[in-house]
Amino acid sequence: MKKQFAVFGLGSFGWSVALTLESLGCDVLVVDKSYEKIQEISDMVSYAMKADVSDPEVMQTLGGRNLDGAVVAVSENLEASIMATMLSKEMGIPYVLAKAKDHLQGVILERVGADSIVYPEREMGSRVAKNLVSSTFTDWMELSSEYSMAETAVPQKWVGHSLAELKIREKFGLNVVGIIQNEEVKVVLNPQEPLPEDGILIIIGANSVLEKFHTES
Repeated sequence: MKKQFAVFGLGSFGWSVALTLESLGCDVLVVDKSYEKIQEISDMVSYAMKADVSDPEVMQTLGGRNLDGAVVAVSENLEASIMATMLSKEMGIPYVLAKAKDHLQGVILERVGADSIVYPEREMGSRVAKNLVSSTFTDWMELSSEYSMAETAVPQKWVGHSLAELKIREKFGLNVVGIIQNEEVKVVLNPQEPLPEDGILIIIGANSVLEKFHTES
């Protein structure tokens, strides 16, 4: 059975988390008060809903869903973050991760029930450092302590070969979830299409596997 997650707030962090969870095979419900953002992401996730996450009535409408976890990604509005965190726990969601912009906000969110706090700005430092020392990956983002998403130029020996032919998941333990070409991101991939020389692959895998791939590439 697919895991089900809710993502409250579609800033760059919430957007990235929602699409990554969806690419990992989860059912994802996103909630944001911006009609434009909901329209834009609606075809890329399982459910998209325009609503104010600090409204108890709105949150109660989600009560019947058997959610495995929720991501509260509205740190620019502390009141909304507090309400969404408290209401998520009251609804019985077993795991609530909240985004905080600083330590004080993190402490407050923990006290109202968040199981885990993430500080994207602080963790960006780790990401930048990894990018500086990596010649293989053009970008690297940790998804958890064990898994990361990275971008890498199509290796020369893969150019002209298809994903089906290369069997990247079977051979390397990596999932290709998208490809960037001419500044456009494609997440619906044709496994029979040859990989282009100027393409950048978006891959997800265990950190140990990615590091091994980095040293061997």
